[in-house]
Amino acid sequence: MQNDEGQMMDLYIPRKWYVFQILSATNRLITSKDHAAVQINVGHLDENGIYTGHFTTFALCGFVRAQGDADSALDRLWQKKKALA
Repeated sequence: MQNDEGQMMDLYIPRKWYVFQILSATNRLITSKDHAAVQINVGHLDENGIYTGHFTTFALCGFVRAQGDADSALDRLWQKKKALA
């Protein structure tokens, strides 16, 4: 959808396609009707265990949560994030 000035204006942008990086447990889009979906920010700590002000965002769709795999999916995503860093 475009406004009068020609700029793209969307009413809803799926969470998987945000400008900042979100790690998702599945390749499913998190639609506006997925009321069971959650987005979790995990804070980064320094070597003394003090929060640095940085965080990593994870998104879990309702399907993953309904299957009872949310904790293992979050652990898998965190291990993947650590391997990339």
